[in-house]
Amino acid sequence: MHTGMEAPRGVWWKPVPRVEKLWIRIAFGWCLILFASMPFWHLRGGQNPTGIRHTVDGEAFRARVDQFIADYQIGDDRGFPIVAPPPGSDIYLQASMWSWRPILQLERDVEYVLHLSSTDVNHGFSLLPLNVNLQIVPGYDYALRVTPTASGDFRIVCNEFCGVGHHLMIGRVIVVDPPGGTAMVTPAPATPSMGGDL
Repeated sequence: MHTGMEAPRGVWWKPVPRVEKLWIRIAFGWCLILFASMPFWHLRGGQNPTGIRHTVDGEAFRARVDQFIADYQIGDDRGFPIVAPPPGSDIYLQASMWSWRPILQLERDVEYVLHLSSTDVNHGFSLLPLNVNLQIVPGYDYALRVTPTASGDFRIVCNEFCGVGHHLMIGRVIVVDPPGGTAMVTPAPATPSMGGDL
């Protein structure tokens, strides 16, 4: 028996065979190709949204959301405020166990800057039925330029397990036609409540 400080007996190292060297070179070359293509896929691939990240205190973000609601609230759905911010403005969405706050009513074909943050634990932002997925981390304000291109009543689900009420964490984004369009402020179907259904 020997320790890590003593060299093992016998021949413990042998030169790498030629075939193994070939596979190491192929794997290393492939890694370089993938690494070099990452900026291309980020800019041209469309699956990695370019956002603006800032650190933020959870209470400060909650205060911003409260002010956003106070400024633009047009109604509520079972206690959850519905806000209709002016076109082109900054909009705020807060994730916390087990709710999304507020319900956003946006205009179609108008660009907004969406600010997302969590006040407690990690949450996942998934906008259904679209293929939009983001991770929401406490302590960070993730800002993303968004332009709704279709009218409708969309759902936000949390796709990062956040506790016992995770399955009830459903939010809403209502997209209406530009001025003259009909607002779609209709209550969502009732579901078992744990404070997070919208």
